[in-house]
Amino acid sequence: MIIYYNIVVNKKVPIGGIKLITKEQILSALKKVYDPELRRNVVDLGMVKNIEIEGDKVTVDINLTVKGCPLHDQIKNNAIKEISKIEGVSEVVVNIGAMTEEERQDLARRLKEEKKNLFENTRVIVVGSGKGGVGKSTVAVNLAVALSRLGFEVGLLDADILGSSVPRLLGIVGEKPYALDEHTVLPIERFGLKIISMGNFVDEDTPLIWRGPLLTGVIDQFFNEVLWGDLDYLVLDLPPGTGDIPLTVMQRLPEAKFILVTTPQASASHVAGRIGHMAKKVNVEVIGIVENMSYFECPKCGERYNIFGEGETEKLAEALQTEILARIPIVVKIRELSDEGIPPALDDTEEGAIYVELAEKIVEKVRPLRHEKEPLK
Repeated sequence: MIIYYNIVVNKKVPIGGIKLITKEQILSALKKVYDPELRRNVVDLGMVKNIEIEGDKVTVDINLTVKGCPLHDQIKNNAIKEISKIEGVSEVVVNIGAMTEEERQDLARRLKEEKKNLFENTRVIVVGSGKGGVGKSTVAVNLAVALSRLGFEVGLLDADILGSSVPRLLGIVGEKPYALDEHTVLPIERFGLKIISMGNFVDEDTPLIWRGPLLTGVIDQFFNEVLWGDLDYLVLDLPPGTGDIPLTVMQRLPEAKFILVTTPQASASHVAGRIGHMAKKVNVEVIGIVENMSYFECPKCGERYNIFGEGETEKLAEALQTEILARIPIVVKIRELSDEGIPPALDDTEEGAIYVELAEKIVEKVRPLRHEKEPLK
């Protein structure tokens, strides 16, 4: 029922008076305001603490999870925008505060209760290599960015605990994930990705001297205590080789798909074959090989040089009964951008197109579950 009052205000009064503004209208408007980290609206998250209505002025108190939240202004501006759309509202004041420790713990408990089984609606793409130094992490990072550019919700889990390079490749060195409580961590967000890496918990130059059980315990925490939300793809960057972590990951995620990164030289491809065969033994499908540092093309004369040889990756693909998904050349620009923390896949350049084409092939082979029957755009 609509109730009208003939109230004198400092603006023109509509015929029949002005509409009474209700708390229900304000809460409905605020359900369109999302916390970008938690991907839930501020009403359902219990962040709206007080609503006051004085004529055509609305004052709202919103308590975020942490004081000084970097998304403070974005949430505040969105709340003002949505409330201002309500008929009869001419002034909006939004006060941003912080939840109490008890409120944060209660929120963390509710979010954990709603958490789905481990990645049950997410396609997990595991990226591995037989040895270090072949550009595996660069491929993983740019594949994740390219999948995001294709319109999918993407997470990136850096499982290379002892040799983490993901933070530097994404320009997030020194950024720390935020914990709602000791068992609930929010991933860092960058370039449309949700990211978790051990490199963001410790100083970049601090060596981690840990044994296998401790390492696998960290992986379990990354799986179970990070609020990943609803992802289409999780790209998981393995440490090189066939050690505890690669084996643990493949055993815990038997539905994952495996991409092998190698260089063309014989010594690299033979070592790469070991982790490829390990994946097959634990029934993880090897969906393809990325040949990194495939060749170098002289920028002046255009002549192509196979610096690390050729032909070995074809033999490896045949042995693993899979295909070569991409051949990525040695390009100075890729190295320069990576050192600056800017993934080449972000832009429509020749270098970026390589990774977008790789992502498109992955999507054709491994459709996201919620888009499985839809045509690829």
